[in-house]
Amino acid sequence: MLVMNKRLLNGTKPYVFITCFVMLLLFSSQLSAQTVAISGKVTNQKGEPLAGASVLIKGTNNGTKTDDQGKFSFTGLTSTNVTVIISYVGYNDKEIKISAGKSSVLNISLEEKSNDNEEIIVTGVFDKRKKMEASVAITTINSTQISKLVSASAADLLKNVSGVYVNSALGEIRNTVYSRGVSVGSNDGASGYYYVSMQEDGLPVTNATYGNYGPDYFLRPDATLGRLEAVKGGTASILGANAPGGIFNYIMKEGGNKTAGEVATKYGLEGDGKNNFYRTDFNIGGPLGHNWFWDAGGFYRYDEGNRNPGYAMNRGGQFRSNIVKKYNSGSIKLYAKYLNDHNGWPEFTPTVGFFNPKPAPGFSITSSVLMPSVQQNLPINQTGQIATYNNRDLIHSIDKSFGFNWEQRLGNGFTFNNAMRYSDKAAVWNTNAVVYPVAMDDLVTYAILGLLGTPGTYSIKSMSTGKELANITSFSGFDFNVNHSELPGSDVSANSLFFEPVFYVDNKVKELLDQFSLTKKMKNMSFTFGGFYGHSKIDRLNSFGGVALGTIQDKPELVNITRTNQDGSIAMVTNSNGVTGVAGGGFSLAHAAQSQLALFFGHNWQIAPALNVDWGVRYESMQVKGYNTPSVSNQDTAGGLDGNPLTLYDNAYGTTPATYNFNKTVNTFSYSAGLNYTISNQFSLYGRYSEGNKAPDLDMYFNATSDFLAKTLNPLAQKVRQFELGIKARTGNLNLFVTPFYSVLSNVSGVQNFQNEDQTFYGTPLVYNKYRTYGVEVEADYAFAKHFNVRGVLTLQKSKAVDYHTWLSNGFGPEDDSLVSFSGNEVDNIARSIFNITPSYNLNKFYAQLTWAFMGKRQANVANAFQLPSFSQFNFSTGYDVTKNFKLGLVINNVFNTYGVMSWSRPGTFLAALDRQGFTKEMYNDAVKNNTPYSTVSIPARSYFVTATFRF
Repeated sequence: MLVMNKRLLNGTKPYVFITCFVMLLLFSSQLSAQTVAISGKVTNQKGEPLAGASVLIKGTNNGTKTDDQGKFSFTGLTSTNVTVIISYVGYNDKEIKISAGKSSVLNISLEEKSNDNEEIIVTGVFDKRKKMEASVAITTINSTQISKLVSASAADLLKNVSGVYVNSALGEIRNTVYSRGVSVGSNDGASGYYYVSMQEDGLPVTNATYGNYGPDYFLRPDATLGRLEAVKGGTASILGANAPGGIFNYIMKEGGNKTAGEVATKYGLEGDGKNNFYRTDFNIGGPLGHNWFWDAGGFYRYDEGNRNPGYAMNRGGQFRSNIVKKYNSGSIKLYAKYLNDHNGWPEFTPTVGFFNPKPAPGFSITSSVLMPSVQQNLPINQTGQIATYNNRDLIHSIDKSFGFNWEQRLGNGFTFNNAMRYSDKAAVWNTNAVVYPVAMDDLVTYAILGLLGTPGTYSIKSMSTGKELANITSFSGFDFNVNHSELPGSDVSANSLFFEPVFYVDNKVKELLDQFSLTKKMKNMSFTFGGFYGHSKIDRLNSFGGVALGTIQDKPELVNITRTNQDGSIAMVTNSNGVTGVAGGGFSLAHAAQSQLALFFGHNWQIAPALNVDWGVRYESMQVKGYNTPSVSNQDTAGGLDGNPLTLYDNAYGTTPATYNFNKTVNTFSYSAGLNYTISNQFSLYGRYSEGNKAPDLDMYFNATSDFLAKTLNPLAQKVRQFELGIKARTGNLNLFVTPFYSVLSNVSGVQNFQNEDQTFYGTPLVYNKYRTYGVEVEADYAFAKHFNVRGVLTLQKSKAVDYHTWLSNGFGPEDDSLVSFSGNEVDNIARSIFNITPSYNLNKFYAQLTWAFMGKRQANVANAFQLPSFSQFNFSTGYDVTKNFKLGLVINNVFNTYGVMSWSRPGTFLAALDRQGFTKEMYNDAVKNNTPYSTVSIPARSYFVTATFRF
């Protein structure tokens, strides 16, 4: 396998040759002629056979199991009335009465249970086993539950998992997910999945992660999603690829014995009923014959967004398919996916009030601060090549992937599993970010724009109307005096405009991932040996492509700026698009080859019928080899691209004078051990201790942009130590899972970037920090009555920065930077309490449910300057089966239109707003006293959706 992988990655077009698998020991059943015989087949609601289902003649010891095709038979029964009891883990039992003297052929369909601890799990365990018997904290969500949940993204589904913090306020991408306080490095959208593995069908969506590139660019739940399994901590250290925080596995549906499918349409009004949303999902699957099955589906969506900037915020879709061959000794699934999607996200909204945050005057929960549509050509250094920036394209993500999952039972208790995927991914940024005010009477603004030192009078005019909005004179080139100003947004920042950077980033990633395991099962124990190989080839081209300036208002208007020099000549600061500094910072290039090899071993031992012990170890080696070619800005005294020195917007260009190489390897050793004690069929306990590692993401390597940083590059793995206890209970009406936990995260490097006076950026010396969190997770599902059910997830936790230091920037350049300590403070952005409670009512063709989601108070930064306030969000959904095949539904998100703050930036203009950790209690007290505006990102505004689903 590794030889094949190496060939793929050396440039040969990848192929997977799977020509045939020899079928062994075909099952045939002969029924003996008896006075009374009973036979039949047991399937799920999709018509798929349930192998190993229990079939028992009630009141006797006469029972059997279904075969691989779900078939069973009894012969030689006496001619009396009998009752057959059929049961299967994860499904409701069924009883069927058979009249005396009659032979019968039964076709039995079992209904899947909801959130049952008896479910069979495959994620985070060395071999398939019941949840009740597993010494791991795992949550499962099936397709029926998923169809009723109010979710806009893959991250949204994880809000139904205890112990998991989810910030999905940005929409479908750039979200944040972490568990049990293991959060440092993942507090914002740039690196929101730092410690966890987001997977599809048992393999990471992407194995390459770095700033503003991650799994949710390529992960979309749709009608093809059959099941979600979520493991927090524990065995994730052993079975997850560099992901000690958790594994979240999104498993695709497979075709059944009957051709069946669905088409679901969804129309909505987002942004409190203002903005259109259209989406269609479809899924269809069935048999191909000779134990071959197929499934295919996907979605297309057009979404104007909750905070619409004047163009769609999400548009695109995906197509997925698989074919499965099942045979007596195993199965193989071949699958492929094509995703082509455009996605944006809202930037921070000006806000007033720290105790009860609300949008500042002139703004609302539906306001957008993103600039209007702009198309701008960006010269790529001095190569003659052009990159075209068009912010309507947003982040354009493409994923072309294919792979297989193979299970082979070898006999004598041996089972071999192998999962492989090859993918070709791209994520191209055409967007703006870090939108904050800049004061037009502040020297810093003109330093950022490269305009210091030249006297003159600046005229700021609306690009749409031509009206002059402000007039500012500089007598020395370093003083800026406002002659008059009609700039809007003075309540937010006087004499100011929005800073609207033009970011262009082209990410290309090709990956080959493979994981195998060989398990030997014995009478009372099993042994598993396995390995993981991942090779990722990453090429990144990025540019700070310029700056536009917009009015401080909902849907900013761009402005045109000119400067009348002392000799009477007029210099154009911005071009006809409203952009200045067009590609003046140049394009930086980065290349890396990340090779990851891991070996793991696990042992399960059923010491006694009620007592199971499992332990495992993992050795992992991650090599990152590549180079950085950073750009350097140069001033062109000859007039820039057009040869005209008065067109200031193109008088700078980028060059790449140096390349800095890196080649580092991080080796880690992780282990985990757990014990599960089954007190009864309804009650069990478990305990687990784990020590995992997190090797640095590629950001550490891509930040080595000088000779000094490259030579001193020393990547170290972070340590994650976790201890957990689990209490699992189930009765006829209750499923309960309670897990106290304790986690310590250490060796956490602090990567910070500050700005030099020449607009370039530099990295600060690394500091290493340590954090501790303890708490309890609770998941419960209780049926109060036949038609009324309540499901809830709860997390209570408290965290501490045991050892924490950070750099503060006190101006341009590193000379006056200072290192401060906040050791002993509470860790930021970790709510002490989080819960979701969902009561639901189901009656024949009708269902309704209301979710109460509560987010507790969180420290705003490690300085503990203030707390972000708690809030509640309510989501409602209902549906009615008009016919057997047709269903209508209604969904209302954020019923009460709550402004719930998930992220924030400190008061002040652009550079100050970026430094959250530098905001002190004294600054906070002054801001409260003066009612100083700051910036926040809230949960999306109220939205309404109607759905129509046709099943066939």
